[in-house]
Amino acid sequence: MADGLTVDEVGRASSSPPSRRGERRPTPLSWRLMLRYRLTPWWARVLIVFAVSRVFSTVALLTFAGAQQANAWTLASPDYGSFATIWDGHWYYIIAVVGYPADLPVTADGHVGENAWAFMPAYPFVVRGLMALTGLPFATLAVVVSVACAAGTALLFYRLMRHSLSESTSLFAVVLFCVAPLSPLLQLAYAESMFLLLLCASLLLLVRRQYLAMLPVVLVLSFTRPGALPLALAIGLHGLLRWWHRHDDLFPTRERVRVAVSAAATALFGVAWLVVAGAVTGVPGAYTETELAWRAPFIGYGPLVPFTPWVDGANWWFPGGSGVVLLVVAVLGFTALMLSPWARRTSVDLRLWGAAYALYLLAVFFPQSSTWRLLMPLFPLLGVLAVPRSKVYRALLVAAFLAAQWVWLYYCWWVNGYDWTPP
Repeated sequence: MADGLTVDEVGRASSSPPSRRGERRPTPLSWRLMLRYRLTPWWARVLIVFAVSRVFSTVALLTFAGAQQANAWTLASPDYGSFATIWDGHWYYIIAVVGYPADLPVTADGHVGENAWAFMPAYPFVVRGLMALTGLPFATLAVVVSVACAAGTALLFYRLMRHSLSESTSLFAVVLFCVAPLSPLLQLAYAESMFLLLLCASLLLLVRRQYLAMLPVVLVLSFTRPGALPLALAIGLHGLLRWWHRHDDLFPTRERVRVAVSAAATALFGVAWLVVAGAVTGVPGAYTETELAWRAPFIGYGPLVPFTPWVDGANWWFPGGSGVVLLVVAVLGFTALMLSPWARRTSVDLRLWGAAYALYLLAVFFPQSSTWRLLMPLFPLLGVLAVPRSKVYRALLVAAFLAAQWVWLYYCWWVNGYDWTPP
């Protein structure tokens, strides 16, 4: 049996331990529970973990909703659906109902203002299609789509972890994914759940070396959230690594071609939305200028210069040079984690993705409260944290993650007066 007991082991486990006189004693409860657990299909275990984790996150969200005061999106003490569609969820609602503007809004000083082009269409259009089919409201269907995609991600993540980790370690990695500090976002009107599902599917196909089969998945991914460009880099690094080890791991010409095609196509997909936004609005840099509008309240308007946003952000948040020191420490800490013995137990392809995505973030994003959400695509690296088998370590890590959910909801989701810490 895959991820379970063999037939012989089932037979032995189902037998009661003999008494001194050769009689059969009743099977101890612990044995029966262990047998029931081992006979449970892997997908059922994953879905049970996911369901239990959603209970905790739902309680946390309802608690904050009950304490929520009237704000720009809701009345006081909103229902779950209303509370789940604030912040970017409202932008997705606008896109689902009216689509994208043909003309970009312009501020009084002539800069492009915040607008819907910052948000890609796959998620709101799926919700819009379901609205047309069912007649149900956006809030209900947005949450349903997010939860369904999150459950699918948990299932695929387990299979992804099983390529390099044991059954129990893979399941614990799923636990960490389900209780992660930002896991409440998996049941809100955000595109992250859909993106993580597509990303996990793409990485699973990558480790299985099904390069061309990735492309339809990556195409949808590229219209869901930014991330196709670092994925193209990860695929390219994967190809270089296979070429380097070609004497030990055959890398025939046909597979080299497939890797090259996959990397090139993924890179093209990564800029497709920029092209669409420019073509519809008539402004070539429509998407980039729209994204820059969100950082203007912090550092003003200016061109996007790769690898400068994090330095600018470090100096803005922590003036006097201390921010740059913290940035260097963070980069060195991430590098040390990627090179640690725990990390070497996981798939090298997932580490390549982690390095590529981290480099992408450093190149283009400005650090602010939403950066925690932008780190979510690094979730395959939770397998690194799942490697240690100490029960005390695992219990403390889960407890820390659960507590961090409340911290994130308090500072980033719950609207507290004039709130400048969006999720």
